[in-house]
Amino acid sequence: MALTHISAPDGVFPSDGYSHVVTGPGRVIALAGQMPFSPDGEIVGEGDPARQARQVFENMGRCLAAAGASFDDIVRLNYYLTDISQVPAILAVRDEFIDTTRPPASTVVQVVALFRPELLMEIDGLAILPEG
Repeated sequence: MALTHISAPDGVFPSDGYSHVVTGPGRVIALAGQMPFSPDGEIVGEGDPARQARQVFENMGRCLAAAGASFDDIVRLNYYLTDISQVPAILAVRDEFIDTTRPPASTVVQVVALFRPELLMEIDGLAILPEG
């Protein structure tokens, strides 16, 4: 499927590491916010943003696979972080999972708290699969 990634729409400052716009035909897949829980429900990487991010992206990969999709189909990621200074560590892990030449549209927000105090992040996303 051909997704169109636009990192510099006319009149908008070019992005660095994300696309301002991603569009394409097909079926939308909405991913709920993923947290760094192992398959047995334990928090992975308490206090370690890179380990938590890796678990989150592994969970996202499993969710995508359940819908017949992959990270190549991701068009948007939303990051909810308890400490905005951890963005570089989290994006370094993200870059292991996505095609950095075609990054998704993204939003990063610092929040006061998440579901449990040990959680450093929650990440949700949208993907588009071709029709049929």
